[in-house]
Amino acid sequence: MKSDFAAAHLHLDRACHYLRGDDETSRAALAALDLVIEAVAAAQHARPMADVLPFPRRANGGVPCLQPDLSA
Repeated sequence: MKSDFAAAHLHLDRACHYLRGDDETSRAALAALDLVIEAVAAAQHARPMADVLPFPRRANGGVPCLQPDLSA
């Protein structure tokens, strides 16, 4: 099952809305929610690891020329 990061972000934003108190507990909870929201946003927009393909090399270690020889 895949996580629905957009829905999680929405619910966390709503939780922040309900924690409007000016007491220390509300401020601490808001600070903790901010960290969780940042983690969810980072996970939501993270790109998957790409497969790296090896580039062909010449026997002498050089890279082959990609442009055709137009002098002929």
